Amino acid sequence: MSHPPNEKPLPQNSLTDMEAQSPRCDLSSEKGDLLGLEHTDPVLNAKMHLVNNAIDEIGFTGYQAKLFVLNGFGYAVDSLILLIQSIIAGQAALEFRPSYTRGLTIAVYVGMLTGALFWGLSADVIGRKFAFNCSLMICSVFAIIAGSAPNWIVLGLFVCLSAFGGGGNLVLDTAVFLEYLPSKYAWLLTLMAAWWGVGQLIAGLFAWAFIPNYSCADAATCTYSNNKGWRYVWFASGALVFVMSIARITVIRLKETPKFLLGEGKDAEVVETLQFIAHKYNRHCSLTLEQLQACGSTGSWQGSAGLDSYGRRLSTAHAKSRFSFTEVRLHLKGLFATKRLGLSTSLIWFSWLLIGLAYPLYNVFLVSLITYPVHRLKLYTLPRTECSLQCLPMSTAHLPRIPRRIVRRDVRNSLLAQLRHCKSVLHPGTHLGRIHVSE
Repeated sequence: MSHPPNEKPLPQNSLTDMEAQSPRCDLSSEKGDLLGLEHTDPVLNAKMHLVNNAIDEIGFTGYQAKLFVLNGFGYAVDSLILLIQSIIAGQAALEFRPSYTRGLTIAVYVGMLTGALFWGLSADVIGRKFAFNCSLMICSVFAIIAGSAPNWIVLGLFVCLSAFGGGGNLVLDTAVFLEYLPSKYAWLLTLMAAWWGVGQLIAGLFAWAFIPNYSCADAATCTYSNNKGWRYVWFASGALVFVMSIARITVIRLKETPKFLLGEGKDAEVVETLQFIAHKYNRHCSLTLEQLQACGSTGSWQGSAGLDSYGRRLSTAHAKSRFSFTEVRLHLKGLFATKRLGLSTSLIWFSWLLIGLAYPLYNVFLVSLITYPVHRLKLYTLPRTECSLQCLPMSTAHLPRIPRRIVRRDVRNSLLAQLRHCKSVLHPGTHLGRIHVSE
């Protein structure tokens, strides 16, 4: 090879050093994650590893702390809306005298279902930021309007719309939080479930404050003027959710999540977002645009547009129109791209199906059980129900075997006394697990 005059050729070892310093990207699956093992898109998988390493390098900052609180609001609001409709339904029914008193239960779950579908899919198509900023705002507005409902049908409509606004938060908030969370702190995702209890606590406190003091006693004397307690509950809850939604927009000013941007092929914005967080909280981030570009373009390795080497549609492929049923279908097909992904998706859906079945059966109808008219029950039924909830896990065969070195004597005696009390109020012949109440 000839060289221009006065220019010496670079030594061979210098060329080797320059090649070593150039950005490289390993497309192998080092961490054994599901996406990598299935080889659905090795370029995207490699970029995901680079982003994950960058997030781990930055570590836990005030940004994630704010997300934990503000995303926890979404958890709390889901729980709040579900429990409030259950609490106020009885008093609202006394005022409006509907032909079907369970209408609010159907309305709230229809709203939750459609909200989960809409916000979940829109977060994948439009982006997490849009759904994050808008969902709670919509929920709060319709919750406040629900408190002004003039009749049962309008109340059900606005309860449904309020649930629609909050319906996607359960999945959306965890996804946003997880996509910014260092792997070392992944346990915080489980801790976020504590916000569900916070929402129920708030609902209970609002109901405790307004329902007993501003409610009618029966349908015959129930009017708008003497039955405003359930309306106050909706007003207070809607106002609180509105404050939460404003805090989401002003406190965190969420940037689009890096992993969504990766799927869109916006590598420069990924680096910009992570560098912004690192600079704001004085952390180091070594991720560069050159490192991501060295992996190639997402979807560029396939044989034909949008397909991998096996002819499968890539998870990053899009329809001609982002707002079409074809786009939705492509997102759903990505969940079943391989047998293993399909099995994982099916098991997750089945788990949520069981949770969705068990939760309303217990919580929504528990209020109806507790407030069932006493004059329709036999004298022993209410204490029996109470004792059943307390004593069902116990057994007289097990209690004497509790070692005193594990349970203090006073605690053991207290349990035995409670069991004897339950036996004294239960109807003869009742069975509680292994406990049989004799004459």
